[in-house]
Amino acid sequence: MNKVRITVLKKMVNPDLIHELATPGFQEKSTEGCDRFQIGQTFDVKWDEIPQGFCTWAWADIQRDVSSMLMGADAHWVVPKGTIVTCCTDGFRPVVFKVERLTE
Repeated sequence: MNKVRITVLKKMVNPDLIHELATPGFQEKSTEGCDRFQIGQTFDVKWDEIPQGFCTWAWADIQRDVSSMLMGADAHWVVPKGTIVTCCTDGFRPVVFKVERLTE
């Protein structure tokens, strides 16, 4: 049975977009990037279910890649095999994840 590990690789901030398009309250809390994840944080996943504490918006964005890794797919452009780099689509504060297949 495969399982995958999701690791938070990078948190980014687009301050120019936040300044131009976000509400003042959101601007104030967004200077450090997404507050739901920490770099290096990991989540182990089986059965394609959202991990406890994982952001539901980010999960909606990366679930396809998680499912692919669980089913044994490989992203031929990523080394090592059984790994993919993916991200949430928050235009203000995107988060980049590594999803890697683990074999039990």
